[in-house]
Amino acid sequence: MKQMHPSLKLLMPSPLAIAAVVIAGLSASAQTTTTSTTTSTSTLSTSTALKPKPTTATDQMVQEACQRQKARTAKFKLLGVPEKFGSEEPFTFDPKAPPC
Repeated sequence: MKQMHPSLKLLMPSPLAIAAVVIAGLSASAQTTTTSTTTSTSTLSTSTALKPKPTTATDQMVQEACQRQKARTAKFKLLGVPEKFGSEEPFTFDPKAPPC
């Protein structure tokens, strides 16, 4: 079994230490302040932040799902090819249609 010279043992961690210092220096320089400033006003984010996400389906959601299913069934009967997972077709929802 070969044994490494003691000075080589000390040199082995040095490339790792150098890389760590370089990476730390790069991330620190990325955090320096810049002279460019951006200002933006977003009314969409403030209005959506106030509304909680719905946890139940509304009547309109149920009606849309029913219309989608009827459209898929009609296409299957017409072409004879069942729908594959992820093959969502374009669909136009008609809120004025009678409920299912």
